[in-house]
Amino acid sequence: MALPGEATSRVAPALVPVPGAPRLTQASTEMLREIRIVDEYGESRPILIPTERPLTVFVDKRELVTLMTLGACPELLVLGYLLNQRLIGQVSQVESITVDWEVGAAAVRTHAGLVDLEERTAHRVVTTGCGQGTVFGDMMDGIGQLCLPGPQEARIRQGTLHRMLETMRQQDSIHRKAGSVHGCALFHGGEMLMFVEDVGRHNAIDTISGWMGLHGVQGADKVFYTTGRLTSEMVMKAAQIGVPIIVSRNGVTAMGHAMAEKLGMALFGRAANRHFLCYTGFERFDSEPEQQRAPVRVVTG
Repeated sequence: MALPGEATSRVAPALVPVPGAPRLTQASTEMLREIRIVDEYGESRPILIPTERPLTVFVDKRELVTLMTLGACPELLVLGYLLNQRLIGQVSQVESITVDWEVGAAAVRTHAGLVDLEERTAHRVVTTGCGQGTVFGDMMDGIGQLCLPGPQEARIRQGTLHRMLETMRQQDSIHRKAGSVHGCALFHGGEMLMFVEDVGRHNAIDTISGWMGLHGVQGADKVFYTTGRLTSEMVMKAAQIGVPIIVSRNGVTAMGHAMAEKLGMALFGRAANRHFLCYTGFERFDSEPEQQRAPVRVVTG
């Protein structure tokens, strides 16, 4: 059981960072806080709630953005944010990321600075991300340049999907204890490689992106899972890390659906237990249909 102070993340056995990877601190903070509530029976009792705190990101001493986060893996969150916003092209551009929770700041030091940072971050698009997500305009413009593996190289069997959903059903999480958070996971086949929770699903996918970038993990043969809805932002970020198959416990928006179709991605929504809907990318799916139950006949006397 995760207790206050424990990180709400799980990763596969330690991987070696890529050559030239940045130095990262390992800042820890409490994940849960105990408060007292009064329930519908008028009884007072303690419960746990997730913590949420601001983390202001400075790049070479210039303020970039403030992220509202649970703080599970803040260094990876910042690294993934820079990658997904296309402010850096590779992790070796960053010398170090230092997180200090006493001042609520993440100091990013690059090797050679980021060219035209102010101009590139001037146009912001407020997204539907929990905690009011923001993406920069040129990130949206570059979506057509992404190239994902074809259906013969990247596909998923229904049995593999079922194993993933069972893994997520059994996953210990802050959401089970306190709610109010989203979880994201990266799978290779039926094996979970990383799981992280945050107050916003966009933070969680950025954290996974940072972990992938740090260790040189490619997305072509992976599947991305999220508890949150599949908006255009989530589809775009999954495509940017090279993952062509997305599974969500929630639903899909029209813009997310259109973007996935354009990129040739497979989207699975409303996925829990053995149930799911395949919205796009049917050519990537090896269906193994469940046997339909016979309708129940009601006999009246």
